[in-house]
Amino acid sequence: MSLSDGLILLLVVNGWAFNVVAMKIGMMELPPLLMLALRFMVVAAVLVPFNPIRVQQVPLLILLAFTFGFIHFALLMLGMRYTDAGSAAVLVQMGTPAAMVLAAIVLKEPLGWRQLCGVGLALLGVMVLSGSPALSSWKGPILLLISAAGWACTNIIVKRASPPPALAMTGWLSLFAIPLAGFSSWLCETDQLTLLMAAGWRGWLGVLYSAFGSSLIAYSLWYWLVKRYPVNQILPWSLLSPALAVVMGGLVLGESLDPVKLSGAALIVGGILLSILRRRG
Repeated sequence: MSLSDGLILLLVVNGWAFNVVAMKIGMMELPPLLMLALRFMVVAAVLVPFNPIRVQQVPLLILLAFTFGFIHFALLMLGMRYTDAGSAAVLVQMGTPAAMVLAAIVLKEPLGWRQLCGVGLALLGVMVLSGSPALSSWKGPILLLISAAGWACTNIIVKRASPPPALAMTGWLSLFAIPLAGFSSWLCETDQLTLLMAAGWRGWLGVLYSAFGSSLIAYSLWYWLVKRYPVNQILPWSLLSPALAVVMGGLVLGESLDPVKLSGAALIVGGILLSILRRRG
């Protein structure tokens, strides 16, 4: 990999890591589901007019709007209300081993001993991380693990279907997810208009960074790199993101970096790394 592409890759994983911190900052002023609906509106407004799709692709995109746009993102943001940013970033990475297990069940893709050991190690990390003083209750971890399962299901659906190109999928998925996030906000949250009018830089940082910094810039650069290099060469780099989020949470938000939290995070990241790395030779 060239030096310039390596720097772009580092920019991407840092962008993903800070996204969790930005959303946590945004929730200081805006409720999570309202912030998510606003994020989808921004992404859809930027991408949908320039990325047409076929009518036949609409049912698939509506399904993805539910599994990815709603289950994954909505529960991620709700789970972050009960956890710190670093723990949320690590726990949601459980979507990777969950996707591997689902692929073995649904797609009949074999799981080797290395993958099984990695999944087991990551699950052990979840149990260790759940004992950290940073997690005040089980609500956060449960919501985040269901969020990870939504991401895993999305990967299986995309694998079996023929989705549109990445930017078109992101834009239209966001458009179809707006009613889900908006209705959920109306049902579960209060004073949305008042909070929106009173929101300052913190609230809009959460909305705009997650829309542009994460959804548009980071993911676009990631898919550009995927086209240039083997997936197995760059995929392990994505595991830097939760590790960096733990550090950023401590530096930016003053979150604790207790030994239990760090040990659980290391086990989860290590288990996922063991699962996705292929033996050479």
